Amino acid sequence: MSKLRLGIIGVGGIAQDRHIPAFLQLKDNVTIAALSDVNLERAKEAAAKFDIPHVFENYEEMFNEVDAVCICTPNKFHAEISITALQSGVHVLCEKPMALSAEECEAMLEASKKADKVLAIAYHYRFMKEAQAAKRMITNKEIGTPLVVRVQALRRRKVPGWGVFTNKELQGGGSLIDYGCHLLDLALWLMGNPKHVEVTGTAYNALSKTPNQVNLWGAFDHQTFNVDDHVTAYIKFENGASLLLETSWAANIKDDAEHLSISGVDGGLDLFPFQLYQAKNGMLINSEAAWIPGEDNPGVPQARNFVQACLGKEELIVKPEEAMQVSEIIDAIYESSSSKELFV
Repeated sequence: MSKLRLGIIGVGGIAQDRHIPAFLQLKDNVTIAALSDVNLERAKEAAAKFDIPHVFENYEEMFNEVDAVCICTPNKFHAEISITALQSGVHVLCEKPMALSAEECEAMLEASKKADKVLAIAYHYRFMKEAQAAKRMITNKEIGTPLVVRVQALRRRKVPGWGVFTNKELQGGGSLIDYGCHLLDLALWLMGNPKHVEVTGTAYNALSKTPNQVNLWGAFDHQTFNVDDHVTAYIKFENGASLLLETSWAANIKDDAEHLSISGVDGGLDLFPFQLYQAKNGMLINSEAAWIPGEDNPGVPQARNFVQACLGKEELIVKPEEAMQVSEIIDAIYESSSSKELFV
């Protein structure tokens, strides 16, 4: 196979704003052959917009026309569609989170192994220039063994008022499973995905359940709001490292904040912006990157890595086993919050 035939399942915002434009930049290696959506008219409109030849209301009818699919549906359907596609001999790039639960993730992983097909999860933060730079620094022992990791994925009064983001049945949760998962995945990857042994967390939604909201990302019904809008967690790992996580859609803070810092034995680093901290030659040194190679849009290298993996030319950067660990920790945080106990 020299050129991958790709189908897109679910043609909402994430498909039209990120995935379709990214794959269209890789025309030498992939062609978008078909779209599928439960809203057939929306699929037809997207097909006309992007000049895509085939439209299917039933995604299973697509599988004879494609070699791979990109799944951009609500979280509830990630496992079902991925497994069906894999069993049909089709490679899968699935939007994050991998599924609603670690149990569903495991079923997806088993289907991938049995079918011997690629299963990738769209944790695109790994493909950011800063993330790739940090991975190189850690691999080259610039900071030594990571000990303490701090993660903040915080937005000020920006609960998504569109789509199904606040629908617990369809999404499984709120700010943690939608937004915090990105920075959690990135932190785990930079740490080398050590095994987690203890998780404690607390999920809040008091703010979004109050009337007369000031919300910058559209209106939502505070009376039916039943997902988390703010989550804190503390995670310990088998190798002795620890991770502090805070994520929110609606924090009462000065500004939005995306922060990931790692303190290691020999140094530390921040990602946004990228900075390196070391003690050398009797000095404390702060280093900034004057230039970082890579692409500004992480969706493009993410798409390229998936295509090349399907063609047998590259190894996946986001492996499904690693994405499953993110879901395991999310499950544990929610369980810890609801039970008010430490979850191991």
